[in-house]
Amino acid sequence: MEILAWHWAAFSAFVVLMLVLDLGVFHRHSRETTLREAGIWTVVWLALALVFNVIIWKWQGPQAGGEFLAGYLTEWALSMDNVFVFAVIFSYFRVPMKYQHRVLFWGILGAVVLRLTFILIGKELIQRFEWLLPILGLVLLYTGVKLAFKSDEEVDPEHNPILKIARKFFRVARGEHGNHFLVREEGKLCVTPLFLVLLVVESTDVLFAVDSVPTIFGLVTTTAPYFTFVVFTSNVFAILGLRALYFLLAGMMNMFRYLSYGLSAILVFVGFKMCGEYAAHYFHWVPEGQKVVPWQASLGTIVGLLTLSIAASVVAAKREAKHTAPALPPHDHGDKPAVPEETGSKH
Repeated sequence: MEILAWHWAAFSAFVVLMLVLDLGVFHRHSRETTLREAGIWTVVWLALALVFNVIIWKWQGPQAGGEFLAGYLTEWALSMDNVFVFAVIFSYFRVPMKYQHRVLFWGILGAVVLRLTFILIGKELIQRFEWLLPILGLVLLYTGVKLAFKSDEEVDPEHNPILKIARKFFRVARGEHGNHFLVREEGKLCVTPLFLVLLVVESTDVLFAVDSVPTIFGLVTTTAPYFTFVVFTSNVFAILGLRALYFLLAGMMNMFRYLSYGLSAILVFVGFKMCGEYAAHYFHWVPEGQKVVPWQASLGTIVGLLTLSIAASVVAAKREAKHTAPALPPHDHGDKPAVPEETGSKH
């Protein structure tokens, strides 16, 4: 079924409504987001994405529904990996917790516009130059392998080129200015340090999009009439839930230590899939329009890899916590009270 202009308008209105409610009602005043609130909002965004997935499934068919779910889960997992980077940025610039939600709100709003631009440009290029698909596949293969062997070196926001350019061309206000991005100082308009943080977050999302957009291109049928709509909506739902996910997981990233390996395997899988699909149709190994890897296999592979990596992470974290837990002092079950051991540890 063809995607009409009013479908895009309806989805855009939904996104705008949710963003207005988020910043204008639920987070009108700058305050710290509690763990409970972050958990509730994470569940809300997940439920909305699944409801929309059912709508796509009923409206566009099982293939579109399965590809939306595969794309959403992949983008959601990639966004989990991005939480660590945001935590480093906020820690480096010493952004108070009560202002972090505002930065992420405007950063994610910019990310929505950026992803739509990337998707529209990417679709146009793929339609004109089909040979770009295997090139994107090779890029994903390289990224996946690089992700698997990446070191644990710290992210240094100070080396961000956008930050250096902004400091060179913008007048930066001195001191703290709350949640404001622009202020007047000595009668001149200045950007605040919080605005610089926003620029770093936005520029970081550009790097994220370079990985995520080609990945979802490899999961959704490029010739389908729903291609652009499914790619964009699955991206948006993952992005909209990123703020709540950040506040929920920022302090628990050690619980997902093996997630990067699962993401690496997904990127390699999608890269091989894109190259294989192109080769199979170019050399006429399969009939025109037939998928080499059906959506059921793609969805099952992604779910399996994510489940395996997260389960392994949780098991490893519990095992580590068990081994590092302090030993309880021995108790004498007789009449005398228990005598604690000396403070000196003997390991």
